[in-house]
Amino acid sequence: MIALLLDAALMTLVLALVSLLVGLALALLFSAAELSRWRIVSWPVVTLTTLIRGLPEILVVLFIYFGSSQLLFLLADGINYGCASWLGNPGWCQASWGYVEMSPFWCGVIALALLFASYATQTLRAALKAVPKGQRQAAQALGLPAAHSFWRIVLPQAWRHALPGLGNQWLVLLKDTALVSLIGVDDLMRQSQLAVASPTSGHGPFTWYALAAAIYLVITLVTGWGLSRLRARSFRYGG
Repeated sequence: MIALLLDAALMTLVLALVSLLVGLALALLFSAAELSRWRIVSWPVVTLTTLIRGLPEILVVLFIYFGSSQLLFLLADGINYGCASWLGNPGWCQASWGYVEMSPFWCGVIALALLFASYATQTLRAALKAVPKGQRQAAQALGLPAAHSFWRIVLPQAWRHALPGLGNQWLVLLKDTALVSLIGVDDLMRQSQLAVASPTSGHGPFTWYALAAAIYLVITLVTGWGLSRLRARSFRYGG
């Protein structure tokens, strides 16, 4: 049973790291969109992040899991309607997928990444605005492309400002992985629940949940130490 808990801890860590990478990519896109001068770009992103921040995390996980299957149903209906309306309903243009169950792991990744990105967007946006405009103007005066100046000059300085907030949000993300046990991901929390329910576990609920808490704490302490080292290295960019 201990080995199963350790395997589940590895699954939890993989889930958190994949969600972090996807969430960081989304946060960069969202923050760039929110800083855009075109309201047609910024307004939908602001609305999306506000809605996600206003919902309980568990509802976001459930919406993604059950809503993805419903979305595929609607997509199949739309394809069938288009085939019947525009193409005369040929046999090759029919979508009959039936019930499609989405992967709980990837649904969990999407939900956790959206939750992380909705908060990290605010952190990154503030960090990008904290970089002096003179840095961008100097890069422009030197003839550097906008993309090059962003990745090589602006983003490293913004990263230094954003790292403390992103570190805290990473710890929240790590704890939020416990929510995906509700949709069937064999993470640390789900395996703890299975161990408690097993008649051959040999220990009471407190023992298994305490062991899960200890594993979470070890992961948190190790990643916290890594974040402190990363924060120290980020000061080499100055300031």
